[in-house]
Amino acid sequence: MAGLMKRMSLIFKAKANKVMDRAEDPRETLDYSYTKQLELLQKVRRGVADVATSRKRLELQVQQLQQQSDKLDGQARAALAQGREDLAREALTRKSGLQTQISDLQTQHASLQGEEEKLTLASQRLQAKVDAFRTKKETIKATYTAAEAQTKIGEAFSGISEEMGDVGMAIQRAEDKTQTMQARAGAIDELLASGALDDPTGTSKDDIQTELDRLASTNDVELELAKMKGELSGAPATPAIEGASTATKTAPSPATPAEAQQPESSS
Repeated sequence: MAGLMKRMSLIFKAKANKVMDRAEDPRETLDYSYTKQLELLQKVRRGVADVATSRKRLELQVQQLQQQSDKLDGQARAALAQGREDLAREALTRKSGLQTQISDLQTQHASLQGEEEKLTLASQRLQAKVDAFRTKKETIKATYTAAEAQTKIGEAFSGISEEMGDVGMAIQRAEDKTQTMQARAGAIDELLASGALDDPTGTSKDDIQTELDRLASTNDVELELAKMKGELSGAPATPAIEGASTATKTAPSPATPAEAQQPESSS
């Protein structure tokens, strides 16, 4: 059971991967990757700004504490000048506490400054990578677009594209219908000529007229054949036409030029 479920899971993943690969557009993927890199760059820049803000806040605190320390130093000197050693000692004690705070803040300031420099360098490097990726992205997109257009043109010329395939099928159907109509028209003409179908216009031929037309066509063929034979033999020849009328058979044939030149023999 576990093997069957594993196999079904593998088949599902394979089909899903194939569908996703077919639906994926490399240009959209590249644009999405570039967008995510820009978001990461913005986060790094915000980190640099936050560190710089904290560093600046420490600097302001150090300045304020330094001003208080200087004020206490002046007050201690003034108290000592007036013979108030106790007040001078208290002022110097407070000054010492401020100096300790200033020292701690300066240590934090140095740490933040180092972190700021690292983030700034990382931001600059990331900016360079993002710029390089953008240039490569646009190049790949342009190349893909050109290849896609070339493929579509090739498919159109070869007739394997979906649109051209539909057009080709429409043309084939039109040609098939045209041939069918031509064959049907020819069959109807043959049936009308043979008398198998009646012409509703009343112009159909009877059997006698059909036979006469056939004989006339046969006579034309025989005459043309005799003419060709005469051309090949060098002398004209008259064909014997089968099915000719009785008047045609009894009528004397005209003398040929060779017979007219021969002298009459004595009886």
